[in-house]
Amino acid sequence: MLDNRFFRSLFAAGLILLAPATWAETVLVAVAANFTKPMTEIAAAFEKSSGHKASLSFGSSGKFVSQFENGGPFEVFLSADDKGPIKLEQSGLAVANTRFTYALGKLVLWSATPGLVDDQGQVLSKGGFKHIALADPKLAPYGAAAVEVMKSRGVFDKLQPLFVQGENIAQTHQFVSTGNAELGFLALSQVIDNGKIVGGSGWIIPSDLHKPIRQDAILMKTGAGNPAAPALMTFLKSPEALAIIKKYGYDLAE
Repeated sequence: MLDNRFFRSLFAAGLILLAPATWAETVLVAVAANFTKPMTEIAAAFEKSSGHKASLSFGSSGKFVSQFENGGPFEVFLSADDKGPIKLEQSGLAVANTRFTYALGKLVLWSATPGLVDDQGQVLSKGGFKHIALADPKLAPYGAAAVEVMKSRGVFDKLQPLFVQGENIAQTHQFVSTGNAELGFLALSQVIDNGKIVGGSGWIIPSDLHKPIRQDAILMKTGAGNPAAPALMTFLKSPEALAIIKKYGYDLAE
């Protein structure tokens, strides 16, 4: 009898020890490159709050959509636009009615050189530089927005021969920060700290010069059975996550 009681107690203790590991899951998340800094911080807060882990992969939203269409394993998609998530929802690859705008992106014209970019963006028409970087407008919403800005300013044709295109906004930032391009169009979140542009010089581009950059999140059907996936979607709407998003210069959807 004693032996039975002992083994039952040992078995119960084992279940208690295993419960957190069984409950905690890892969600695979495809994240637009512009959202690298805030999402890294959000993932840490999510793990602390829920016990679940978010495994993050950063890249071009357009390429992520292609990966999903070819059987990509990601369970949650944080896009740099709304077009990709809408397409995935319509094709049946994503869970219907889970899409929402988690952030409104802001574009900045930035240079690592202090004083090169004025706060009105007049440098675009004045010139004095050999290269200007932007993300591939066919793949990256921030690149498409940059094209809109240049066309609205009437300088697109003049500047097009000077383009250095990054595959995504992260590579574009690398071009500018290393001096391979004297200036470039980036996500504000890449060069901001405590609400101010850090280092170099920049022009925060008014939102009326381009279409809104609505960054949508959506739950993929690959993640429907993983409790960590919908938990992350819910956490993205939490006050803690929204505060992080705003800290990196994004606006919030109404």
